[in-house]
Amino acid sequence: MSDTQNNFLSKLMAAKQDEIVRHSDATPITELLALAEQRDDQRDFYGALASADVNIIAEVKRASPSKGDIREDLDPATLASQYDAGGAAAISVLTEQDFFKGSLADMRSARGACTRPVLRKDFIFTEYQVAEAAANGADALLLIVRILDPALLTDLLAMTESLGLSALVEVHDEADVEVAIASKASIVGINNRDLKTFAVDLNVAGRVAAMLPPDVFAVAASGISTRDDIDASLELGVSRFLVGESLVRSDDPTRMLRALRGDDA
Repeated sequence: MSDTQNNFLSKLMAAKQDEIVRHSDATPITELLALAEQRDDQRDFYGALASADVNIIAEVKRASPSKGDIREDLDPATLASQYDAGGAAAISVLTEQDFFKGSLADMRSARGACTRPVLRKDFIFTEYQVAEAAANGADALLLIVRILDPALLTDLLAMTESLGLSALVEVHDEADVEVAIASKASIVGINNRDLKTFAVDLNVAGRVAAMLPPDVFAVAASGISTRDDIDASLELGVSRFLVGESLVRSDDPTRMLRALRGDDA
C-alpha cells in the first residue's frame, strides 16, 4: 500500500477512534447491547442474496474522499424507496461521517423507507460499533479484512451473528480470502479495485470467488455500472453485486436498477 493510502487510512481510523469515544461517552455499550438484544425485526441479509437471479446491494452514498459530493440533494429515504421499487436484494448505507458524509441517521431513515435488509457500511473495528449497528436497526454490517487482524475479525463476526445480524466480509486478494474463510465468513465482498493503483479489473471478483466454498456468497464491488459489467461478471460465475455511485448519480435509480438486473421491460 502506498504512503498516500497509509496516510489516508491513518487519518480515517484516527477520526473513527475519536467518533467512538464521543459516541460511547454519550451512550455506553451496555445500553446499545440492551437495545440490540430487544430487537425482533432483523431482516435476513444472507437469505436476500440467495436467489438464482442477479442480486444487487444498492448503496446510499453521499460522498467519497476521491469524488467529493456525489449527490448533494440525496435523501436516504427517497433513494431507499427507489431501490426497493427497482428490486434491490438489499441496501447498503454509508455511515462514516468525516470522509463520506454519512450517518447512522441516514441508515435509520433508509431502513424505515424500504422492506429490504440494510447493511451498515463503515470502517468497523470495535465491539462498540457492532453493538451500535445492531441498536440502530442494521441487518448486516461490513467487516474489512485489511483493517482487522484475523483474531479480531473472528471475534467481531461472532458478535455480529450473536446479535442476529449478518456480515459482509470485504477482501481484495487471495491472501485476504484465506483470512475470510478461516473466520467462517458466509458472505464475502470482493473489491475489484486495486488498492495500490486504484485501477478496476472486473476479472478480480471472478478469480477470487473461485477460491470460496460453495455455500459462501461472493459479492463483486467496484466498477459495476452497466449491464455489460454484470454480464461480464456472470460469465465469471459472480451473480451478486454491490453498486453505489452509478445508481446514486442516476436520474432514475429505479429504472437503472431494473436495467442492471435485466428486468427493464
